[in-house]
Amino acid sequence: MVHGRTISVSTEGFSDIINISAEVQSAVLDSGIKDGLVAVTVIGSTASITTIEYEPALVEDVKELLEKIIPRDLRSRHSETWGDDNGFSHMRASLMGPGITLPVVDGSVLIGTWQQIVVVDHDNRPRQRKIRIQVTG
Repeated sequence: MVHGRTISVSTEGFSDIINISAEVQSAVLDSGIKDGLVAVTVIGSTASITTIEYEPALVEDVKELLEKIIPRDLRSRHSETWGDDNGFSHMRASLMGPGITLPVVDGSVLIGTWQQIVVVDHDNRPRQRKIRIQVTG
């Protein structure tokens, strides 16, 4: 059995991090699937899905680390070619990846006590992000 849902999230860009754990769990509950997998994928090439402990200090730490690894003012051929100055956002998204797959056990997403599912929007402007949640089992 397969059950899917697409959600939309408003973001601020520049590696804005948004907790989507409740939406993913809701999709799993609505699916009626007790044991299987849930795949969570952001649609687009300048955002990522991952898990973190979603608390303000760590959110800022992650943003700071991404800025150190791939600074927003890093020269990129992409930005020079297209003039959109978001080459850094594509590189950050490539580094982190567009999605994750997590186990579903007894009708719930199996994540740790302090672990939340988040979307990270790396683009250089606010966006409306579409995220696909697909439950199989």
